[in-house]
Amino acid sequence: MQKRNILIMVGLLASSLLFLTPARLLAGLPTEQVRQTADRVQSVLQDSRFKGADKQKERREQIRQIISTRFDFPEMAKRSLGSYWQRGSSEEQQQFTKLFTELLERSYADQIESYDGEKIVYGRENVSQNQAEVDTKIVTKKGEEIAVSYKLQNASGDWKVYDVVIENISLVNNFRSQFNRILAKASFAELLQKLQSKSVDIKAARS
Repeated sequence: MQKRNILIMVGLLASSLLFLTPARLLAGLPTEQVRQTADRVQSVLQDSRFKGADKQKERREQIRQIISTRFDFPEMAKRSLGSYWQRGSSEEQQQFTKLFTELLERSYADQIESYDGEKIVYGRENVSQNQAEVDTKIVTKKGEEIAVSYKLQNASGDWKVYDVVIENISLVNNFRSQFNRILAKASFAELLQKLQSKSVDIKAARS
């Protein structure tokens, strides 16, 4: 169960791993951008100003700001529906993206607060035109290594995550499988209702 929680946490860690500074912007290295924001998130978690249950709202708002600026939620939402994306009206697509974003932000906040000194080891970086992939490993205190690969795309000079692959399991594909099962028997509107009732589970990896 502990490993599953860590898998979920690092799966959602993608949403906070792309903070740019002017100096690093010139370098244009996705790995460095990943590294900088990972450090920034950890800094929030370790900041005494945001520790304790009474500071949860402020702490989560800090984390949410990092997530919202560096994670391509609309792209991930669209990819998670695949061909079913076209079944929704423009208004339904916008509502789905909003609910999907809220689901990820909430679940990420729940899991990241259990962070307890896990280390991120950076590995291979592959860049091809406007696409990039950064390989990392999460090393737990027990020495377990969890392979996490971030898929990014360049958007007007910013590298943004659109998928995470954890131990060969794609977060986007995992969502797509869940949503496809629902939409095979239900309407787009019914999927929105399920998201609103929080009945869709985030499963970054199978236990």
